[in-house]
Amino acid sequence: MSAAFVVDASMAFAWILPSQSSSAAEALLKRVEEGDEIVVPPLWFLEVANGLLAAERRKTIAAPERRLALERLSGLALTIDEAHARDAFGRTSALAEQYGLSVYDAAYLEVAIRRNLPLGTRDRALRSAARRSGIPPFDH
Repeated sequence: MSAAFVVDASMAFAWILPSQSSSAAEALLKRVEEGDEIVVPPLWFLEVANGLLAAERRKTIAAPERRLALERLSGLALTIDEAHARDAFGRTSALAEQYGLSVYDAAYLEVAIRRNLPLGTRDRALRSAARRSGIPPFDH
């Protein structure tokens, strides 16, 4: 039986950058490769692309590695949840204020709450906000 998860950019970096890897990230990627669904807001693509470019500029990865990472991530079956974008001034901003998050991080939380899905993140504040709002983080 397949499941669905919301994932933020930090989880994508854990899948791609050896320095960010974790057993939880690897377990989630394995599940995705076996058919579980990843749900992301449109912001995810911008955050991941920007983070990988920043890693290249810091010389953490080389240009060919960045391009390979983008190609690998492009191959994942992703469900793009566009519904939250118009609510950035409403519910998403309210969640950011309530939990002390950036509006960007609150976008992931909003999707997880609205769809009642676990949230895969390496960000402590976002993980804590998910728990406090009743959303289980992906822990293994």
